[in-house]
Amino acid sequence: MISKLSHISIYVLDQDSAYDFYINKLGFEVRTDAPMGPDMRWLTVGPKDQPDLEIILAPVKAGMMFTEETAEMMKTLLAKGAMGAGVFETHDIMATYKELTAKGVKFKGEPKVQPYGIEAIFVDDSGNWFSLGQK
Repeated sequence: MISKLSHISIYVLDQDSAYDFYINKLGFEVRTDAPMGPDMRWLTVGPKDQPDLEIILAPVKAGMMFTEETAEMMKTLLAKGAMGAGVFETHDIMATYKELTAKGVKFKGEPKVQPYGIEAIFVDDSGNWFSLGQK
């Protein structure tokens, strides 16, 4: 039986830019940053309070996973903001919203009360959108 999820990929347009966004704006920690052969880098990050989760910042490029055509389609979808990637939780959404906004994180609007809690949608530097939520 499966016991937990340890790694998940978020596709990014540029790993260096994504590193800056996730570390310096969101305040995540680097879990792994290692070369993996020619023109490959294994880069994982995660929230400080969730040490057993590694988010892979996976570059979109032709190679092992994508053909050139598929990589270009993925880049287009990312740049258009067509790919949502998940939900991040916070204990104080207003304080987190203000902190992230001050660091340059782009939100689609202010936090709003929803039936499931309080939510604000933000976008990373590649175009992925995330829900920031407080239960």
